[in-house]
Amino acid sequence: MIRWLQKLYYPIQAGHYRLERHSMGLALGIIFAASIGGFVEIAPLFTIDETVESAPDMRVYTPLEQAGRDIYVREGCYLCHSQMIRTLADEVDRYGPYSLAVESQYDHPMLWGSKRTGPDLARLGGKYSDDWHVAHLIDPRAVVPKSVMPHYAFLADTPLETASLPARLAALRAVGVPYSDEMIENAARDALGQVRPDSDRGDEVLERYGDDTQIRNFDGDTQRLTEMDALVAYLQILGKLTDVAQVTESAAIEADMEAVQ
Repeated sequence: MIRWLQKLYYPIQAGHYRLERHSMGLALGIIFAASIGGFVEIAPLFTIDETVESAPDMRVYTPLEQAGRDIYVREGCYLCHSQMIRTLADEVDRYGPYSLAVESQYDHPMLWGSKRTGPDLARLGGKYSDDWHVAHLIDPRAVVPKSVMPHYAFLADTPLETASLPARLAALRAVGVPYSDEMIENAARDALGQVRPDSDRGDEVLERYGDDTQIRNFDGDTQRLTEMDALVAYLQILGKLTDVAQVTESAAIEADMEAVQ
């Protein structure tokens, strides 16, 4: 076996040495090798319309949720928490249905992540109460003793800046997020309205973003709108912008049961 490998290796090695002596030949070889990798990455894009699921019930982030997402990015939360559940059985058992591409279509930038110091957050919405999230952000060790997460108590004392929200939503519309003129114009008003369930502003948020929008005070402070409100609102909507993943999982389970029968 070793002799056979040697007979195969030496001609290849000699050919490589000869190729290295000719700059044009080496350049063409590099271009050829790189083009293979490029084709493998680019080719799937030509069929993306056929492979990405449709989600008719998908809604955009409210201004408050988008502000919370911006805080999440600002504080680097995505560096320790991913938002992409892979198709591996242990991940699905722990976190829920695997992530679908359509669920991230309004995410700019995407926050799939590259590592997990903490758990995946793709389906965090509704898993814990608002009070739990506030306590966790103020003092992570108070609710998760072994947590290595830094505290974010300052969010509860920081008023949320809302004046820039119309411009932020307009920028997102420029890259494909379907915000209407009315949504953009009322962005700052809707951010405050989402934490005022008994006001007319709250009703306006429901009219613009749908009846399933969460209208309530998120941080427990009814006197002001804070960055804690925004971040908790964002965390509570993760995985709930559409039910397409749950529907897809149910359909797959039914298909498997029919195949067994």
